[in-house]
Amino acid sequence: MEEKLTDQEQVRFDKLAKYRELGVEPFGKRYDFTDSIKDIRAKYEDCSAEDLQEKKVVVDVAGRLMAIRRMGKAAFVNLKDQYGKIQGWLGIDVLGEHDYSVFKLSDLGDIVGLKGTLMKSRTGELTIHVEKFTHISKCLKPLPEKFHGLTDTEDRYRHRYLDMIVNDDSRKIAMLRPAIVKEIRRYCDALGFIEVETPILSSVKGGAAARPFITHHNSLDKDFFLRIATELNLKKAMIGGIDRVYEIGRIFRNEGIDTYHNPEFTTIELYQAYGDLQSMREWTEGLFKSIAANVIGSDKVFWGDVEIDLSKPFGWVSMTDAIKEKTGIDFTQEMNFEEAKQLAKEHHIELQDSWNSVGYIIQAFFDEFVEPTLLQPTFIHTYPIEVSPLTKKGSDPRFVERFELFIGGTEFGNAYSELNDPFDQKSRFEAQLAAKGRGDDEAEDMDLNFLDAMRYGMPPAGGIGVGIDRLVMLFTSTRSIREVLLFPTMKDE
Repeated sequence: MEEKLTDQEQVRFDKLAKYRELGVEPFGKRYDFTDSIKDIRAKYEDCSAEDLQEKKVVVDVAGRLMAIRRMGKAAFVNLKDQYGKIQGWLGIDVLGEHDYSVFKLSDLGDIVGLKGTLMKSRTGELTIHVEKFTHISKCLKPLPEKFHGLTDTEDRYRHRYLDMIVNDDSRKIAMLRPAIVKEIRRYCDALGFIEVETPILSSVKGGAAARPFITHHNSLDKDFFLRIATELNLKKAMIGGIDRVYEIGRIFRNEGIDTYHNPEFTTIELYQAYGDLQSMREWTEGLFKSIAANVIGSDKVFWGDVEIDLSKPFGWVSMTDAIKEKTGIDFTQEMNFEEAKQLAKEHHIELQDSWNSVGYIIQAFFDEFVEPTLLQPTFIHTYPIEVSPLTKKGSDPRFVERFELFIGGTEFGNAYSELNDPFDQKSRFEAQLAAKGRGDDEAEDMDLNFLDAMRYGMPPAGGIGVGIDRLVMLFTSTRSIREVLLFPTMKDE
């Protein structure tokens, strides 16, 4: 079936033969430019016209044409590269008949090279006086209009390459993300942590409560899961002697798509042998402050309309104290499941069939009444044992040494004093299997290989997982995970 072209596309297609008539390949080859627009602006933006005329600064840049203003035998263009924009002036008297004829075939979106001498225009704009114009690659489809173009969010996510061409903010986010990841690595490495890689395919669903993606290994004739966490393998590495270990990697969960969730996402999980929850508290607060200082250059960021202040010490509040402050209910007091269910009904909390003890209801109270109110950075610690199957018990056996970090009413990290007792760990796995039997399809499986590793002796440790996508959302002041993923998962058009 032949592709139907729009009128504008047809005009651009018709130009391909004209390029070749002029001896120019419309989809060109290597171009050895010498300068970036950002560096040119940094060095010469403040120079006067007289200074530039005296210095005779020759530059050579490559990028995409974003504006063309033709004036007969001369033209102004705007060229955009990875980091910025610059104006160019082209005249037939300078370029010559042939090269100017090549330029006249140009359309918005074409990729070109401009070599020439820096000057200031009559309006004081830093400009390249182009002495050599090189066509590099033809853009066959018109770019969206500057003011009424690619504004539909679904279109932007589906056509991210086009989004980055016309929306500077999208391109900046795409480049800021790897800068943040680089800083995370630098921060971890400076503290003596070792980065490792662990398998994405697993024969057991473990390390988190989530629905997995399932795939099939033909040679082994066996189903495998795409990993829902890196936890258990990283703990095995720690048992093997890597005392400070971390992994930045892709995680896959077969769950819904919304503002905060994508089926595949990136986390950092990290474990510190001989540490505990307080070790993770120090690491986490230090990480956020390090990114603010070394990448963003500010300790103030916005989450929606809320200004988040990362300069102050983060809050530290137990889950039960936070619930008591909002509802008056003290869940540290002894109560049975029936009493807790009655409290839930009185506060309009929907009960789940898989719940069989008070801890699940404590978590539900927190989710309903506390979490949305935690705007400034706050560690919520001491969680019910039922919702934390891999965590060391606290002084009260109903609770464990766990925290989650909340900012802007959103969770940004989950940390434990890690459970290192293999007998306790086995009983927790058994409780998870029982929950699965009651209909909890996110409950974990029994990982016998991990239990066997634990029997060789696992050191006490602190551990944490932080979602990198959500971290980037915070530091780019965006409220959708799709803004910080280059190519998010989308429903079919």
